[in-house]
Amino acid sequence: MCRRRRKKGDPEEPADHALGRSRGGFSTKLHILCDGEGHPLHFHLTPGQTHESTVLDQVLIGVDANLCDGEGQPIAWPAALGGDKGYRADWIDEYLLDLDISPVIPSKANEDRDARPVEFDRDAYRERNIVERLIGWLKESRRIFSRFEKTAKNFGGFIKMAFIQQYLRYDVQYTF
Repeated sequence: MCRRRRKKGDPEEPADHALGRSRGGFSTKLHILCDGEGHPLHFHLTPGQTHESTVLDQVLIGVDANLCDGEGQPIAWPAALGGDKGYRADWIDEYLLDLDISPVIPSKANEDRDARPVEFDRDAYRERNIVERLIGWLKESRRIFSRFEKTAKNFGGFIKMAFIQQYLRYDVQYTF
């Protein structure tokens, strides 16, 4: 009699558990999108070696799916999207412009700034520190910055719990 083992695991769990090697060693990248006030809207986990720009569309689709009213209409949609030079590519500019989002991404040092379809808005780019502060706040949570969980699904659950904790703080601040 041949007995086959039932394969363990969740079908939603990535095979690599969002763990990968990068310059810093074994790591996970957390791609976050937040609003202008620093409220987290959506995140996506990838292995450490994954380039930032490869998951931009997944993050935007995730926000679009999560921020809809009962009729499926988007509640809010970004007018501009800021990112560092890692997000600088012609296809990203075109993708964002097709979605009626103004890209606020600086040009790389070796490219012609005048050839871009949009002009770089330096004042709007200074607002990018909002997402940096959100990441800094997440790093204060020991469970998040050191990633004790093996599975990406559990790790993502702890990130969501941290987001809920942050939203509850906002609620308490505004009710008094």
